[in-house]
Amino acid sequence: MSDAGKPIRWGILSTAKIGREKVIPGIQRSKYGAAAAIASRDLVRAKETASALGIDKAYGSYEELLADPDIDAIYNPLPNHLHVPLTLQAVAAGKHVLCEKPIALNAGEARQLMNLPKDKLVAEGFMVRAHPQWIRAREIVRSGALGELKVVQSFFSYFNADPANIRNMAEIGGGGLMDIGCYPIVAGRYFFEAEPKRAISLIDRDPEFGTDRVASALIDFGDGRRLDFTVATQLAPYQRIQLVGTKKRLEILIPYNAPGNEGMVLRLDDGTKFADVASVTEQLPPSDQYAELADVFARSILGEIDPPYGPADAVQNMKTLDALFASEKTGAWAEIG
Repeated sequence: MSDAGKPIRWGILSTAKIGREKVIPGIQRSKYGAAAAIASRDLVRAKETASALGIDKAYGSYEELLADPDIDAIYNPLPNHLHVPLTLQAVAAGKHVLCEKPIALNAGEARQLMNLPKDKLVAEGFMVRAHPQWIRAREIVRSGALGELKVVQSFFSYFNADPANIRNMAEIGGGGLMDIGCYPIVAGRYFFEAEPKRAISLIDRDPEFGTDRVASALIDFGDGRRLDFTVATQLAPYQRIQLVGTKKRLEILIPYNAPGNEGMVLRLDDGTKFADVASVTEQLPPSDQYAELADVFARSILGEIDPPYGPADAVQNMKTLDALFASEKTGAWAEIG
């Protein structure tokens, strides 16, 4: 049992911003977990971050953290090219691992996670699937309120032209599709509850960074169902998901970066009452999706629930990303095996 009286003690690999600002506070607010240690290749930075966030232990190497027998689970927010190597090291050290998305540089690398010991849980950190707004939206889809869901449409963008930012470094897995394109792909798979069959892309690359800065995709799920989305790293910040069925449309207003201290809105309409906002909105209470994900992962470790996602799910998402990059090269549809 942790000092905080919580059963799962987390160790965090690196002082990455997503960890400091989102995931560690989420773990600290979770019901089942405590942030017990943090590691950096810079011990001073690790100690400073630990002090600022109220974490007991700080290590000056990842290996020291992985060797700590008191740590149950690892959160891995390292740059993309280190996701699989450090996850493998963590599992070899006897830890469960929640890894930031995308879990790998490609599906082939992700497949290395498929044959790990069954008693160690490895999952990709898509916090959105733990947020009540996504869960409620899928309930609405399943209820038949939309009719037959045929189109999932999304837009997700931010502006970042900093050459020192890892998202702008092509050689270590930077670019918009890897960073945020994985989210609309997850959305399509989540709401259709199916796997895509083929994909085609249109990509604009930054001439200096070599990364995809604007990427649009059309993904075929079969039976007339399609996901289309655009993601961008050098456009004004914006995000939306539209779920369009044969009877009604459901809109998720802040689908990806939902603030934990604000209630979320789902907008449902049939095209005849759109102006009457009160009649077409559903308000959900505030929820910290990072805390929710930490609890889903912890409860899976404890055996309270079956793990909803594992390496096989992550491989499926990477296969779609691979197809989009393959399509960029040929200008044609790419099959998703």
